[in-house]
Amino acid sequence: MLEEHTAHVERTHLTSRQMNGRLVRKALSFSKDVEMLKAACTWEDWIYNLTRPVRTLRIEVNDGVKRWQPCSPAMAAGLTDHIWTVKELLMRVVAPNIVNTS
Repeated sequence: MLEEHTAHVERTHLTSRQMNGRLVRKALSFSKDVEMLKAACTWEDWIYNLTRPVRTLRIEVNDGVKRWQPCSPAMAAGLTDHIWTVKELLMRVVAPNIVNTS
């Protein structure tokens, strides 16, 4: 079982606030519409998980040319085999997740 510590949760919140101006208090980019806030949070999740290499997830290779292979959270989870570019992310068509609440 994974334990949740306040430091891990706060670090996640800090990363989200740094990447998404709509989560910052007293900012010009404050979201008045919940739908726009959800869209911005979703975009931030996609960018973080697919396009950003995370230093603590890198893999040591020592192949003589380079020592480390960068790794994104999606790569660490086995969802993709490479770090995506923003262009690649924008060109990908993702079907919306429709949840039936009735």
